[in-house]
Amino acid sequence: MNALRIAMIGLRGIPAQYGGVERHVEELSVRLVDRGHDVTVFCRHGYAPECGPTYRGVRLRELPTVHLKGAEALVHSGLGALTAGGHRFDVAHFHAMGPGLFTPWSRAFGGSAIVQTIHGLDEQRGKWGGGAQRLLRVGALLSAHVPDEVVVVSRELGEHYRERYGRYTSYVTNGVPAVTEPDLGLLADLGLTPGGYAVFVGRMVPEKAPDLLLQAYRDVPGDLPLVLVGDSSDTDGYVAQLRELAALDPRVRLVGFRYGAELAALYGGARLFVQPSLLEGLPITLLEAAAYGVPVLASDIPPHREVVGGLDAARMLFRAGDRDGLTAALTACLGADPDVARAAARRFRDEVTARYSWDVATDLLEDAYRNAVRRRRAASVPAQTDLPRELATR
Repeated sequence: MNALRIAMIGLRGIPAQYGGVERHVEELSVRLVDRGHDVTVFCRHGYAPECGPTYRGVRLRELPTVHLKGAEALVHSGLGALTAGGHRFDVAHFHAMGPGLFTPWSRAFGGSAIVQTIHGLDEQRGKWGGGAQRLLRVGALLSAHVPDEVVVVSRELGEHYRERYGRYTSYVTNGVPAVTEPDLGLLADLGLTPGGYAVFVGRMVPEKAPDLLLQAYRDVPGDLPLVLVGDSSDTDGYVAQLRELAALDPRVRLVGFRYGAELAALYGGARLFVQPSLLEGLPITLLEAAAYGVPVLASDIPPHREVVGGLDAARMLFRAGDRDGLTAALTACLGADPDVARAAARRFRDEVTARYSWDVATDLLEDAYRNAVRRRRAASVPAQTDLPRELATR
């Protein structure tokens, strides 16, 4: 397809430091640039100052915001929409529900084709209060009607938009990351041994249910450590509660956010990866764990079932929100023969790698852009019946 000028709006920035949206945009943006497109990512001021004006060919444009819970993302996204509207982008690509509140402005004044990717049902996330949830519900309604193309990262989200709004969507899922052999020697600095711990990786927010995991783990026999990798995401009060729960079990380690080689070692050395979420889009952390050949235990929400597929020694599900069910599943998984589980996990890794590809996702996103641009250009041509009579009859 012809080269496009694309603006990415609604994320913290790239390179991804944490958060699935940032990783999604980073992986796709660099591939779009490699294919000849001109991509600009609007970043929050100070997010990644070491990168300068570009990152792997992607233009980085810093914009200010306010540092208030619930307002930071909205203010930054609004400024992104305003800025993009004045720079003749072919595509204004909004990410998530909240930023999509500004798509009507872009549609009315920007001239760009509007694409919006839905990474999850944000209005259902437990960290937001009533006012923010009502605003996000408005965003959800707008997302079904304003964009030229709506993109979803899981099949469940596509079904939701079709059943609730009658809106058909494009499916552009996340991909499996390219992984290298992890340096398991780094685990010693954390007091861990390869194959000797269970791990959770993610933001510490209510919908990911790390509190349920801590409660369930208290009844799991043995002395195997449980490591929680992640920290607050506008949820400091919730994190304080998690620290209180963790203090009740000496096996629990809260290690905060970890990146790069340390995170790779924490994945690669785990006996089990646990994902107890109540709500997800399509979690990159689950794909990452699979890519490292680690057995996974996840709640039975539809996005997890989409990734996990069939059940065996490498992939188990439990009923979402069920503390006793999670305790039983943890006990069974950690008591299984680790060699059998690892062999099954390697087969699962090959299956997931074949199904989830960033290169294929880029192909599908280019198709979505092409459709959006075509629709926008068609909409900008006046219908013949709208022309003055003397012109319409020539």
